[in-house]
Amino acid sequence: MSTALERFLRYTTFSTQSVEKTGKVPSSEGQMVFAKAVAKELEELGLSDVRVDEHAYVTATLPANTDRKIPTIGFNAHLDTALEVTGADVKARVVHYEGGDIVLNESLGVVMSPVDFPDLNDYVGQDIVVTDGTTLLGSDDKAGMAAIMGAVDHLVHHPEIRHGAVKVSFTPDEEIGHGASLLDIEAFGADFAYTVDAGPVGQINYETFNAARADIKVHGRAVHPGTSKDKMLNATLLGTELLALLPPAETPSHTEKYEGFYHVTSFKGAVEEATVSLIVRDHDRTKFAQRKEFMKRAVKWMQDKYGADRFELELSDTYYNMRDVLEKHMHIVETATQAMEALGITPKIVPIRGGTDGSQLTYRGLPCPNIFYGGHNAHGKFEFLPVPSLEKSVKVILKILDIYASK
Repeated sequence: MSTALERFLRYTTFSTQSVEKTGKVPSSEGQMVFAKAVAKELEELGLSDVRVDEHAYVTATLPANTDRKIPTIGFNAHLDTALEVTGADVKARVVHYEGGDIVLNESLGVVMSPVDFPDLNDYVGQDIVVTDGTTLLGSDDKAGMAAIMGAVDHLVHHPEIRHGAVKVSFTPDEEIGHGASLLDIEAFGADFAYTVDAGPVGQINYETFNAARADIKVHGRAVHPGTSKDKMLNATLLGTELLALLPPAETPSHTEKYEGFYHVTSFKGAVEEATVSLIVRDHDRTKFAQRKEFMKRAVKWMQDKYGADRFELELSDTYYNMRDVLEKHMHIVETATQAMEALGITPKIVPIRGGTDGSQLTYRGLPCPNIFYGGHNAHGKFEFLPVPSLEKSVKVILKILDIYASK
């Protein structure tokens, strides 16, 4: 078993699901537990400056082993897992895929089929890591962490490989938009970095959405239903009426590539009160502004209809398209492309349709595109990770370092 796979399987046993609106970083105690465990691994590997701060940020340095002037390169992945499906009590297992359906959980009738997930057909004959059909797997981004640790482990045990200083950071709460905003970039000391948080083999992302979050409180008026004619205002129904104003085809399930969307992430409703949360995203900055304005107009329409005090909108930007900055540092992307081609991997430069810590880090002064960890179907119980893909992620990290060391 490869060191990266061994580490990944161990990492999946930590419950690190982030939690929205706690007002704390990390948002869940499990992230701190995991951070301390990974820091111990880094110390055992002999890295220097290993640190876990009060917010569960893990940082460490593998010192350069040559006097040549080589850029100091960082590699980042996030500790937390997504909110859509539980990340507690994950029971990952490795199966040798021979085609057809994979029974994830026989008693619950949970089956992963290439009819629904045709990407499975690309991995016939390979070992893949799957769930037991009750949780997500957590390869987003524990596979990224495992790939970084696998690369560092390889360099430690092969000192003959020349490399510059390598900076490692594992950060919390990426899945709730925290975006590594508390990483001390100056203290971290990298000239540039890569997040290892993209999906299938070959993916490179240097374009992200511009993203905002919309939280709406709906205040209804409860009256006994038997005597409520012309009196009751049902907050749940008001919330659904608001959502009906949004373009029905501009949701994640109807869009791809550079198409933006409105995505309802939660809806909690009763007669007296309801809360609606959405994310608003678009790659184009002008269209992004228009989407935010549309949200304001939709809420204003409802306020005009039912009263200004019935709807409260909180709209805030989360991150911006990192392409605007990275276009000035394209050697970072070009080197990742070169590394993949040298390993016989076809680079797939695609816009990322989600968040990555690299967005905030790039805008804060640390140019940071995103490279693959190898997984599919993130954020759900049908998530899977081909083992050869994880191993290729390790090799790409090593090749990137080799290319910069050879210049």
